Amino acid sequence: MIAERPPVRHLRPRGEEIAQPTTTVELFFDLVYVFAVTQLSQLILGDLSVAGVARAAFLLVIVWWAWIYTTWMANWFDPTSPAVGSVLTGVMLASLLMAAALPGSFGPHGELFAVSYVALQVGRNVAAARLLPADHPLREVFERLVGWSVLSGILWLAGSALEGDQRLLVWIPALALDLCAPIAGYWLPGRGRAATTDYDIEPGHFIERCEGFIIIALGESIVVTGATAVDAGLTPTVVVCLGVAFVETAALWWLYFGAVAERSRLLMRSSEDPGRLARDAYTYLHVPIVAGIIAVAVGDDLLIAEPGDALHGVGLAMVLGGPALYLVGESLFRIRVTGAANAKRLAAAGLLVALAPVGSHISALALSAIVAALLGAVAVWELRSAPLTADSDTLTMADVA
Repeated sequence: MIAERPPVRHLRPRGEEIAQPTTTVELFFDLVYVFAVTQLSQLILGDLSVAGVARAAFLLVIVWWAWIYTTWMANWFDPTSPAVGSVLTGVMLASLLMAAALPGSFGPHGELFAVSYVALQVGRNVAAARLLPADHPLREVFERLVGWSVLSGILWLAGSALEGDQRLLVWIPALALDLCAPIAGYWLPGRGRAATTDYDIEPGHFIERCEGFIIIALGESIVVTGATAVDAGLTPTVVVCLGVAFVETAALWWLYFGAVAERSRLLMRSSEDPGRLARDAYTYLHVPIVAGIIAVAVGDDLLIAEPGDALHGVGLAMVLGGPALYLVGESLFRIRVTGAANAKRLAAAGLLVALAPVGSHISALALSAIVAALLGAVAVWELRSAPLTADSDTLTMADVA
């Protein structure tokens, strides 16, 4: 429950009757991350190897971390304030430079990538702290963020001075420091840990923003697939492949935005500690969901490029492992929010993995059609059962309350 209090300059007003919509500044900011997600999928397609996928996964976490931290800030700060809008515009520029440097982050553009990411994280946190009154509770939160982002920033910059994959020797500890900071409560000497109850978030806005990123990832999948289809020539086979890819993407959309999404909203709003739920379920557990969508986009691209050939190795892993990772990530998210697993989705993920021995002996089109049919069947099953049944992933209003 968010208590009403006097408005503070640059902050969003809080109160039960006050709407907190996503602003046009935030939507403008998201455009950069459409580009960033596209860069990641193209990075995998350009290096379809285990090492290439590992690098892309590493970079995805960094991209997500930059976006989600800015989302936390915009949940507290009013983007319509000229000062806040200026900060977000600066963060957007740093994000654009970071996204542009992604393909060369382990090559000639490592310095630009690291400098952009550090400037984004440190600059945003410093600016947020300076916009707050000295006695405001959020001031201490952002001062903690400044300390941790500066510490990890030193490692990011130091790692960029190395060559190639040697950068990982320093960048992996830097990313580990970034990821561990929320769990550590942004501990500082003499100040101890911050409690998640200090994070006075507005649940509706926060959920809407995270849902928006899922739309970004799904939209990128459609863009990449459509562009590949046009380049391949819209032959009857390519059109069929495009239809199969769309059915798969539409099923992913439903599996995220179906009836359970609304129950998640209700639970978030009624939670006694929405900050902890936002940290666990959205900040951390959305990473495998986004990774699964990117992998699906890569698999769809491979489908349209060579529909009659069988897939092997990493390509096969993208087609089967992408949706399986998505389903597992989505299930972990639902478990954290609702406390109950979805047996149908976990069974579907297991079935996708079990298809691997068969998948290397049939065409990419046949395999993708099976995947799309399976995901579509799960989505339709949940669509038909959600309003009436009380299965493992369904909550009654008493549970929500």
